[in-house]
Amino acid sequence: MTLPAQSRADECPDDLDRVVDLLAGRRLAVLTGAGLSTDSGIPDYRGPDSPPRTPMTYQQFVGDAAFRRHYWARNHVGWSHVRRAEPNAGHRALVALEARGVVVGVITQNVDLLHEDAGSRHVIDLHGRYDRVICLSCATVISRAALAERLDALNPGFTESIGDVGDVEIAPDADAVIEATAHFVVAPCERCGGLLKPEIVYFGENVPRERVARAFALVDAADALVVAGSSLTVMSGLRFVRHAAKAGQPVVIINRGPTRGDALATAKLDAGTSETLRALDARLRSPRPDQAAAAAPELSPGSEEVA
Repeated sequence: MTLPAQSRADECPDDLDRVVDLLAGRRLAVLTGAGLSTDSGIPDYRGPDSPPRTPMTYQQFVGDAAFRRHYWARNHVGWSHVRRAEPNAGHRALVALEARGVVVGVITQNVDLLHEDAGSRHVIDLHGRYDRVICLSCATVISRAALAERLDALNPGFTESIGDVGDVEIAPDADAVIEATAHFVVAPCERCGGLLKPEIVYFGENVPRERVARAFALVDAADALVVAGSSLTVMSGLRFVRHAAKAGQPVVIINRGPTRGDALATAKLDAGTSETLRALDARLRSPRPDQAAAAAPELSPGSEEVA
């Protein structure tokens, strides 16, 4: 069933009733996208009201020093904004559903770590994390906070010259729109002098196979898949919808505007994610004890050493 477009979950109780009936008693895997973080002040890439964006590709980043300098200048301003963002009601609803055994885990396309900040235990950061930086030569991983100190020292007064971060357009990957970046100094790896890159999957890069395998395992451990706040434009998320649909699992999509997975959805709510997840938290009962006992295996991402 495809549910008619509505602006808010609480304005379409009949449609929400049908989704609750569909998901009741099932263990849920949840795939989240940028639309979930908009209520935390982080704009999405492809929402109905989002401006056109041209994300930097991996090939541009590694192959062009000017592109790389521009990226780091923008990121240096934008990352501090993402760092200050806080989880919203949608993130907290997923935590509550996980605590009751309804949600077995979250696969997120976001890099903002708001699921972890809210308290979700089983999270797969599909596209990486904004708080880490990796050297492309020696694979040393450092914290983004440590790099921020180095960039501040190399570029005194740069952030202040841009003005208040609230006046700069911020993107979900901690990017920000800044025109004058030619004078920005980029920091090399302190260990080997190599190129540093945010530990984020860029356009033109592949999600690591091990991470994809864990995400498929999470979907297989559930009885249904819920997509919240993703347009499913990129294959990295759409493949899980296809996988669940092929396996005969119900797929529920909650998103403002159309998605690439709508034709595969058992149900679609054109609604805000935070209010809809909050409503589901209030109405979905916990799985039976025998179902809860068969919940997903340990799916937390492995931790890399951070220098």
